[in-house]
Amino acid sequence: MKDEAQTSDVWDWPDPFTADFIAQPEHIDELKHVNNAVYVQWMEDCAWQHSSALGLGVESFVALDRSMAVLRHEIDYLASAYEDDRVQMGTWLVKTASPLKMDRLFQLIRPADGATLLRARTTFVCVAMSSGKPRRMPEEFVKGYGSAWREIMDG
Repeated sequence: MKDEAQTSDVWDWPDPFTADFIAQPEHIDELKHVNNAVYVQWMEDCAWQHSSALGLGVESFVALDRSMAVLRHEIDYLASAYEDDRVQMGTWLVKTASPLKMDRLFQLIRPADGATLLRARTTFVCVAMSSGKPRRMPEEFVKGYGSAWREIMDG
């Protein structure tokens, strides 16, 4: 499936980190399409896969007493996925002006027809796991996530 979606005209921005998913029967709601909450779960799964690929897995978060907590989701649901659809979530990291925050962009595509099903932006804030209070990103986060930050202007 990855080969189908690697053409540059499918993605909104170059070089996404991608995660593949298949719509299973348990993802389908009463309206016979993938429930919107499943898309959010796929976003989270993709974000964790990307974070781990950057060397920032759960173990790092615990050792540093820091995590990136969701502050805000903005999601545009553009088309539906159906049972057995193979889809691919792409994600990009965007640095913000705040030393506490970063944004993650998402795009969900169906490689079979090139359709974009979802576009989203999630704002994360760095918090101390022990207190839940906002804290500056530790140097390990700045280095790990910083290696993937993109300069993206998307009005």
